[in-house]
Amino acid sequence: MGAHKLWLVRHAQPLLEPGVCYGRLDVAADPQATRICAEALAEVLPSCIAVISSPLQRCELLAQALQGLRADLTYKTDARLQEMDFGDWEGRRWSDIPQAALAAWTARFGDHAVGGHGETVAAVMARTAAAFDELSPATDTLWITHAGVMRAAGLIARGVRQVARADQWPVAGPAYGQWCTLDLHLS
Repeated sequence: MGAHKLWLVRHAQPLLEPGVCYGRLDVAADPQATRICAEALAEVLPSCIAVISSPLQRCELLAQALQGLRADLTYKTDARLQEMDFGDWEGRRWSDIPQAALAAWTARFGDHAVGGHGETVAAVMARTAAAFDELSPATDTLWITHAGVMRAAGLIARGVRQVARADQWPVAGPAYGQWCTLDLHLS
């Protein structure tokens, strides 16, 4: 049994107005903020770390910038690291989403398809857990991902695989370009 570290980094600020719901919406991130994040991350990442990115461009731009700074790092994409699909809410202002729709999600937080046809929190947890369970015990891994996946991974690392109620979901999330590490012990 060896110590293993999962690095989690959130993409830089997306090029969207504040207050817009975006999950699967494939928007670019601010190029300068992406470069600043990549430069800071390149300084602290260990060599031979496996880099896996969400395929959404705001994450892939960071992966590409990081690879440009560190020739020893290559990355692959994994669709399981994408942000939650918010269905019909994608691209809408949060303030324009009816309170009744938000209340319905809160009432059945784990299994409610967000935005009518979007994803459930249970589905986000399941796909994040599937990627988590494939982590190699032989090397550290970096996930370039989104706030929702980072929250899910933190829960999974603590042994929580299902979230039924909204009060079980972490309120605080990572800032844009912020990273954290999870110390894991995998067999």
